[in-house]
Amino acid sequence: MFDRLDDILIHYEELMQELNNPSVAEDQNRFRKLMKEQSDLSALVEVYSQYKKEKQTVEDSLFLLEEENDEEMREMAKEDLSNAKKQIEQLEQELKILLLPKDPNDDKNILLEIRAGAGGDEAALFASELYRMYVNYAESQRWKVELINVNENGIGGFKEVVAMITGKGAYSKMKYESGVHRVQRVPETESGGRIHTSTATVAVMPEAEEVDVVIEDKDIRIDVMRASGNGGQCVNTTDSAVRLTHNPTGIVIYSQTEKSQLQNKEKAFRLLRSKLYDMELEKRQNSESEERKSQIGTGDRSEKIRTYNFPQGRVTDHRIKLTLYKIDSIMNGDIYELLDSLIAADQAQKLAKLNEN
Repeated sequence: MFDRLDDILIHYEELMQELNNPSVAEDQNRFRKLMKEQSDLSALVEVYSQYKKEKQTVEDSLFLLEEENDEEMREMAKEDLSNAKKQIEQLEQELKILLLPKDPNDDKNILLEIRAGAGGDEAALFASELYRMYVNYAESQRWKVELINVNENGIGGFKEVVAMITGKGAYSKMKYESGVHRVQRVPETESGGRIHTSTATVAVMPEAEEVDVVIEDKDIRIDVMRASGNGGQCVNTTDSAVRLTHNPTGIVIYSQTEKSQLQNKEKAFRLLRSKLYDMELEKRQNSESEERKSQIGTGDRSEKIRTYNFPQGRVTDHRIKLTLYKIDSIMNGDIYELLDSLIAADQAQKLAKLNEN
């Protein structure tokens, strides 16, 4: 591991020298590539530099303990040695995590798709609450949320909602949200006070660039129509809504949130590219081993991943057996502890697998 880290450190220093060369800035593509590489390596280099510093502290402290007779100096050396050893243990764990193979999609924006499942109107209301939860979380991360399409049920619920979330590392955090979310509560329409169970399905897809997916013109049918529902003054007055049909897969995309037909078309193509890219990722995953498929964040979308129990005020993530009793703050977008725990569990699984090999 440390030979590899030394090589990375040398490469990082060469990278910084190249970035400091004024001629590099003249080639913007090259400059952006180097800047991204520098950004990707900076955390690893910082931790490894701190690790080397602590290792030096251990050597210096051991030398003092051998050579120094002054009791006060020896006590200081012992304390420095103890602290440095603790730091080294922690830093070694951080380095192992930073050296884990990175998901190439982690830095991508995401397409978020939420569909009401079993439970009728209550499921649609839950879908709309999940959407607001994610919007609040995205805003707390300073990410941008663009609505692509929404199909409402008339009482404030969403039968389906699709949005683009743009922000650094969006996929790396949100990818764990794909799956079936279950809610248990007494619906407002329930006169008998009985607890109902409803579901909504969440799909988180990395946004695909044009280079990731090639869409042939002959495979696409484009229909334009008047938008419907709550959409402002242009609804039902202009043919601004766009429907794309991808003939080979049968995927149908509908976009109507923008006043401009061109903007709706662009959004629809972004979603179609991402759906096709996600299908390809799923094919690859299915062809890999059962161990890979069982990893957190890569599970089947039909899997029940989380329960929101309102009477007990709890949220339980079934994959990592984590229960939190703060359902109100979670529904308001405070999902940090859930996501951090899922990331930590995923990293622990990968480290355990690495140690087996």
